[in-house]
Amino acid sequence: MSTIGKNIKNFRELKKISQDRLSKLADISSNTVAKLELDDSTNPTIDTLQKIAEALGVKVEDLIK
Repeated sequence: MSTIGKNIKNFRELKKISQDRLSKLADISSNTVAKLELDDSTNPTIDTLQKIAEALGVKVEDLIK
């Protein structure tokens, strides 16, 4: 699992929200969330990362470090 995938999953679990809920909050597909967490999507766009970060209440930098 990539650092980004691990971080997304960790923040999502800390917030106690499902992948489906995160996808709705971030306005992206639940498939995208699942692929990122499973490292099937290794090059997420900045736009996607910004949406996820905003939905999780964190900064993009928190997802990539």
